[in-house]
Amino acid sequence: MFHNIFKLRIKKRKEKIKPLIIADIHEKNSLIISELFKSSEVKTEIKSLKIADYIINNIAIERKTISDFISSMINKRLIEQLNQMKKYENSILILEGNLDKVIKEDKKMENAVKGFIISISTNYKIPIIRTKDYSDTASHLITIAKQQSKQKTETTLHSRIPKTKNEQKSYILESFPNIGPVKAKKLLNKFKTISKIINANEEELKDILKKRVKEFKDILNS
Repeated sequence: MFHNIFKLRIKKRKEKIKPLIIADIHEKNSLIISELFKSSEVKTEIKSLKIADYIINNIAIERKTISDFISSMINKRLIEQLNQMKKYENSILILEGNLDKVIKEDKKMENAVKGFIISISTNYKIPIIRTKDYSDTASHLITIAKQQSKQKTETTLHSRIPKTKNEQKSYILESFPNIGPVKAKKLLNKFKTISKIINANEEELKDILKKRVKEFKDILNS
């Protein structure tokens, strides 16, 4: 019985759910989307988004190429977008391309851009990620998705799934607080089966579990 249960758990563990990246429909023809669809690490869906270019979990991500960033800064469209992104718990602005190369010959533009970038970070509290090109942007999106997926994943009690029946019994016992491999082994040597351990009274368990015996029984009876 225990063996079959753990075979099912091993099978389920192999069916790993990929983290989801939702991309706005306006991004569908970008090379970034092509990179995301090629990735085996994430699942990508294209939808019509009212806010941001990408949504990962509870993060709104706006992507701007350098030319788009400068034009949207001048016509103040980006300010409106930044305010909309506040509706999400977290926001990120991805700035794609070589900004220094574009503004190096225009000192006034350089100062304006630098001031605006500082304002985004300080006034709007939105972090900025600088990427080299579409491939680098896609790589950052995948990394963000994977990190968010890890935060939502519950940690397992053990580093591996046991295969033999004896290992499975020990695995179950070690799931209880303050019962490690040594105590689990002693309990199994004395009582032989899980059911006998569960049905044992406090006096019978006391020589192995000591002062933890009441805690063990309280968990079983709760």
